[in-house]
Amino acid sequence: MFQSLGVIMVAAGVMYLFIPHDEDAEPVKAKDYRVELVTAQRAAPYPVLAPEGLGDDWKATVVSYKREQGNAWQLGFLSPDTQYVSVNQATTEPGKFVPKVTHQAKDTGKTQTVAGQVWQRWEGPKYDALVRTEGGATTVVAGTASFERLAEMAGALRSQQSA
Repeated sequence: MFQSLGVIMVAAGVMYLFIPHDEDAEPVKAKDYRVELVTAQRAAPYPVLAPEGLGDDWKATVVSYKREQGNAWQLGFLSPDTQYVSVNQATTEPGKFVPKVTHQAKDTGKTQTVAGQVWQRWEGPKYDALVRTEGGATTVVAGTASFERLAEMAGALRSQQSA
């Protein structure tokens, strides 16, 4: 039994030495979402939002536009404190869309003003969210981040009409 254990330990040690591992490597690669943003802005029947002026320490990780799913726009980020924050927009009925993208968060009945706009506060077991309906679309800023980080993202959202 001890000989078998010794052989396993030697094999594990050899594998550890020859399998590359870099503790200093950046674990999340940032995505460039500009092309998808322009595409969504041209296709969506509402003003598509994306953040402007956030620091380089915000890393885009997810981007998609799905016309067949209520013109759904999603842009996800890893915040500077390594929490997930996403911007979701769609023309889908808010009562169905918001619980879907927030993983069943519930409206608290509270509001929060960000950059002069009033957002509804939703809280959930997985994600909290700031929600706003305007211009034929519902915008949801959701994630594992604090409401302060969610508000930082909501305040940075801008719409640029594509040429």
